[in-house]
Amino acid sequence: MERTFLMIKPDAVQRNLIGEIISRIERKGLKLVGGKLMTVPQSLAEAHYAEHTDKPFYKHLISFITSAPVFAMVVEGEDAVHVARHIIGKTNPSEATPGTIRGDLGLTVGRNIIHGSDSVESANKEINLWFNTEELSEYTEPREPWLYE
Repeated sequence: MERTFLMIKPDAVQRNLIGEIISRIERKGLKLVGGKLMTVPQSLAEAHYAEHTDKPFYKHLISFITSAPVFAMVVEGEDAVHVARHIIGKTNPSEATPGTIRGDLGLTVGRNIIHGSDSVESANKEINLWFNTEELSEYTEPREPWLYE
């Protein structure tokens, strides 16, 4: 099983969409193994978005992600990174397919509701950045034999 990092951003938290988004993720078959509502410290925001330091939107991105709580989570499932990216939808909500989280709920690129790791390598890095080992659970759900061969 693969794990990936997802973050419900401040715009979605402020719009009371945490339950809707988690429900879609769970209905797809991904299992929540870690989650926390938190206000992002400046240092964590800077570490998470370090690859964007030289980009013109960097300061705005840091300001936005630290402006209100986020819901950070780790989900698990077969091909979890790809599956999560597929149900999240394209970065720009106006280009995201209807039925995806961003396609149905997102407004603009700057308010696109959710972050999802884009590779297994990124997922591992982001999980380790946002969560301690003790904050992640290992368990088997009764539904798993019905989800995977």
